[in-house]
Amino acid sequence: MEAGIVSYGAYIPRYRIKLTEIAKVWGADAGSIIGGLKVKEKSVPDMDEDAVTIAVEAARSAVQRSDIDTSKIEAIYTGSESHPYAVKPTSTIVAAAIGAEPNLTAADYEFACKAGTAAIQTCLGLVRSGMINMGLAIGADVSQGAPGDALEYTAAAGGAAYIIGSSDIAAVIEDTYSFTTDTPDFWRREGMLYPEHGGRFTGEPGYFKHVISAAKGLMEKINSTPQDYDYAVFHQPNGKFPEKAAQMLGFSADQIKPGMVVTRLGNTYSGSCMIGLAAILDQAVEGDRIFMTAFGSGAGSDAFSITVTDRIEDIRNKAPGVEHLLNDPIYVDYATYAKHKGKIKV
Repeated sequence: MEAGIVSYGAYIPRYRIKLTEIAKVWGADAGSIIGGLKVKEKSVPDMDEDAVTIAVEAARSAVQRSDIDTSKIEAIYTGSESHPYAVKPTSTIVAAAIGAEPNLTAADYEFACKAGTAAIQTCLGLVRSGMINMGLAIGADVSQGAPGDALEYTAAAGGAAYIIGSSDIAAVIEDTYSFTTDTPDFWRREGMLYPEHGGRFTGEPGYFKHVISAAKGLMEKINSTPQDYDYAVFHQPNGKFPEKAAQMLGFSADQIKPGMVVTRLGNTYSGSCMIGLAAILDQAVEGDRIFMTAFGSGAGSDAFSITVTDRIEDIRNKAPGVEHLLNDPIYVDYATYAKHKGKIKV
């Protein structure tokens, strides 16, 4: 059964902090940090924003964009590594917020930055099998980085939601392929405020091994090449890694540019690749093909091949696009940022 993206939505908080402001506090060389990460600023949640509120806003945007009858949504899965409750699902709160009927299955996912794309795969499988009409997959995070740690320069807030179904499809998901290993490049134990990272495991054994393996695996599976795609988007922990991954695979700078939101957004973890895809859908036209590969530490990658249909024109402008969400930011200083992020304990 053909299935794919019926609608999509994104949410990004308006608050931002420039990396120069963070570097100033820690006495770091801002030029070297910005040049190395290729990120200029990142989003900051408001005082009352968390992974749940971000997931709800993204889901509402997806419903609004295609005027979905929420009674037909029979599965909701929310991927995040910053669920506010250790025991209490985010997905049930989303269901109530969008007015979904109670005859649905729901669960929260966690796989670092690829939990949202794992949710897409789950919904895709359920739709293709005929078990459900439509499913809602969300990736949302208020990501954390310890004060002064390298992660603090990019850990951001935001999310995206995708309604997956078999009718009124705006973008067909042709196929998907995953590559997963037990690679301890990043972790956070229960009760820890901030994650830790394994330094030398972050790049080659973590990100690049999995992204390249999943991407090549999918292209071999469906007999495609980088030249068959109009756009490509890869997980964006910074601006440097996705550029290098694209180059290693044979994708051009023009193919990845429309989805490269990290420079003005930072790393939204589970929302990263999914917001990048939303930015591409905001401008893609019928027949365009999109290649997407997410990455989650721990470690694994999910790759997707997607083809846009003419329905995209009917839904595109019915909800705020990514560019709109990135515009008109409110900049804060480090003290306000620390307050918003809960770094100040009283």
